[in-house]
Amino acid sequence: MNRACSLQTQQRGLTMIGFLFVAFVLVMVAMLGMKLVPAYIEFFSVKKILATMGQESDLKSKSNGEIRSDFIKRANVGYVTVVKPEDLSIDRRNGVAVITAEYAFRTKLVGNISLVVDFSASSDPNAAPAQIE
Repeated sequence: MNRACSLQTQQRGLTMIGFLFVAFVLVMVAMLGMKLVPAYIEFFSVKKILATMGQESDLKSKSNGEIRSDFIKRANVGYVTVVKPEDLSIDRRNGVAVITAEYAFRTKLVGNISLVVDFSASSDPNAAPAQIE
């Protein structure tokens, strides 16, 4: 009887300190997600724009200014605000223009702590990603 009574009085569950710790971790993960998801959505938009531009048949005949102008138009439609036309690197390989955008996304996290993410996208599907130093 004594043993059955002691089993029933044992407390189970999460302590207040444990709950606050778990809540803090969840809030931090949610904050990171809210800061990173828009950056990656914009990155995938840039990749899509560059891939589409790389598949155009008249890309060979376009000048660098025309390519940048075309990118501006597509970026405005795709709500791309981080990548500017000056960030584009245009390299002519074997008569084909390869457009590359390398940029950094920076956003405030908490107080004076910032989050920086480096992105690299290219119109060449076989291009290797840039190495971060």
